Amino acid sequence: MDIPLLVSGNFMELRSDHFHSGVDLKTNGVEGLPVRAVADGRVSRVKMSPWGYGIAVYIDHAGGLTTVYGHLRSLAPELARQVLEAQYKAQDYSVDLSPPAVDLRVAAGDVIGQSGNTGGSSAPHLHYEVRRTVDQHALDPEAYGLELADTRAPVLHGLRIYALDSTARYSPYPGKARGFAAEAGPNGYRLRAGAEPAAFGPIGLAVHAVDHYDGSSNVCGVRLIALEVDGQRLFSVHLDEVDFAHQRYVNAHMDHALFREDDMHYHRCYRQPNDRSLLYEGVGVFTATPGQLHQCTITVTDANGNHSELRFGLRGATKEEARDWPGRPSGVNLFHWDRENVLVQPGIRFILPVNALYDDERIAYNRADTPAKGLSPLHQVLSELVPLHVQAEVAVQADALPQDLRAKAVVVRQDRKGRSSSLGGRWSDGWVTARTRSFGGFFVQVDTTPPTLQPLDLRADMRGREGFRFKVQDDLSGVDKWTATLDGRWIMLVYDPKSKTLTHTFDRFSEGPGTRQLVVEVTDERGNRSRSNHRFQR
Repeated sequence: MDIPLLVSGNFMELRSDHFHSGVDLKTNGVEGLPVRAVADGRVSRVKMSPWGYGIAVYIDHAGGLTTVYGHLRSLAPELARQVLEAQYKAQDYSVDLSPPAVDLRVAAGDVIGQSGNTGGSSAPHLHYEVRRTVDQHALDPEAYGLELADTRAPVLHGLRIYALDSTARYSPYPGKARGFAAEAGPNGYRLRAGAEPAAFGPIGLAVHAVDHYDGSSNVCGVRLIALEVDGQRLFSVHLDEVDFAHQRYVNAHMDHALFREDDMHYHRCYRQPNDRSLLYEGVGVFTATPGQLHQCTITVTDANGNHSELRFGLRGATKEEARDWPGRPSGVNLFHWDRENVLVQPGIRFILPVNALYDDERIAYNRADTPAKGLSPLHQVLSELVPLHVQAEVAVQADALPQDLRAKAVVVRQDRKGRSSSLGGRWSDGWVTARTRSFGGFFVQVDTTPPTLQPLDLRADMRGREGFRFKVQDDLSGVDKWTATLDGRWIMLVYDPKSKTLTHTFDRFSEGPGTRQLVVEVTDERGNRSRSNHRFQR
């Protein structure tokens, strides 16, 4: 871009359910800045979607690299013309196009679009990636020519200890702390005065580490973490490549509960049993010798070679001393990571396929009163703080549903803060069955209410106006399909889930003078439909 490049998020930063696959560059809080190709190449893909990267352009370059530019507001004129043609041919805004549907060669510095806030973006910025063309793995843009000012070393906030079998124990954290706090000292980082970590049995360690770039207060990720015990390298993780097929393993790498609950970036310095990521060297499991003080060093390096070290002693405790210390649950029912698990309670069946978990988890189930508008009790199975790697199946009993409501029934998941979301599902033999990527509370509800459609700036006289918008909202199962015709011909509506709006900008397919007849239809996931008819002058 034609402005100084400041970072709001960096490559392989921890995100919910994924490592960040690129660098987020600030746009001064505005949209519409020119975005330029970084090198000569050919547009190899354009993806248009209300979600994810929004409007995204992919360019293949010589040398086997592809660059990606996401969350754009608009495309360069020639590219926009080709994409619009394909959208009207498909009668769909959401298209994923490659040559020959799009065909454009660019030179370094050519404007390919304007910056925006489309898709899953929460604020205006440019998402920029470098990928290896042959396998589409994302690589560190800073290793391929993106120069970002960074003279600041990573910040280390704390240390945690994890018991890795039922015999292991570790010394309690001070007070209500979630770990042993770290602080900067004259020779690097150390644990805060009074901290004396000790452990018995096999354990793993984790470090709360973040990074900052010059000129930015945003929390970013680190690149390399290494653990040494008594001078021997025990574990390292090099966060330098994103394999999109393995993205969800980020939930195993970090302490998922602390990330979701407290925004703490604890990186594990050991591999969980069902973490199949290829980023690690070593297993990281360590058993302290009773009575011995082990010298430990965790070194954290950022993308530009700045590094910080946390040095601390870890004492091996005796079994008697550690008897009442924290550890793993033992003698309780567990969901096992390496086999299928089936939880059956009155009114609910919950099936976890093999490898759905990263480690064994203690079974926690509770039945609560029927929520407002619910048609079954609330069945609480763990919480979303425990990550799932693959979808589980949940079936909730609803055998009293009348025939005419069965197709409208959905399983609703409620999170720990009481927020609800529909999982969809299908009624059969008295049960509504759906799939879920999260634990939580589950109950049955029916959706018979169609979405609402409200014109925001549609006038009887639309002469001289660029387009029109509708506000669209749904109370449960969610907006699923939308379409519009003008004088009986399909026109494009752009859905923005953030603002809950449908927008049409007059184009060469929809322009034309005279009295025009507009029909807009929106359908939710349960098939409830709203239709809106309007007549205007153009």
